[in-house]
Amino acid sequence: MAVKTHTWITLWFVLSAPVIFWDVGYCFMRPRSMLGGDLHWIWKPYEIYQNVDYVYGVKALEEGDGFTNAQSLLNIIETLMNLAYVYLAHVSGWAPAPLIGFAAVTMTLSKTVLYWAQEYYCGFCAIGHNTWSDLIVYWIIPNGLWIIVPSLIVMRLGKDIAAAFHIAERNATKTASGKQQ
Repeated sequence: MAVKTHTWITLWFVLSAPVIFWDVGYCFMRPRSMLGGDLHWIWKPYEIYQNVDYVYGVKALEEGDGFTNAQSLLNIIETLMNLAYVYLAHVSGWAPAPLIGFAAVTMTLSKTVLYWAQEYYCGFCAIGHNTWSDLIVYWIIPNGLWIIVPSLIVMRLGKDIAAAFHIAERNATKTASGKQQ
């Protein structure tokens, strides 16, 4: 049975990979990637973001807060799984490929929800200093995208996986009752 693929999911996985790896580079290269660092020119937009979200800023680095790099490590794993899905679905035609995509995007969604929940439960300790307009433009919209799109992918791949299980169950029932076509 051919792997059911969706162009929009493949595009999200492929186009988000360089963005994620760029973000990972910023996190792992701190303080060199930060404002004042010799490699800051590669991550110039983070000049703003490190002051919007303190998890990405100087304070977290100086305090040895490991969350930033821990989430970056998970980003690498998720992205490699996303790219594995693309390869396995489109090149290899491996029927279980949607399980890889589903697992990867579930990781992304869960981690992003955790990131938001952390902010809520710490009293908005890393982003609460922002104006509403800065918060919306620099934190809510970009981070919200990482909740909305993965949620849609979870639903789509989940439906595809459930449909494949239904077909497999129906075929197994036919085989068991001797009605194989």
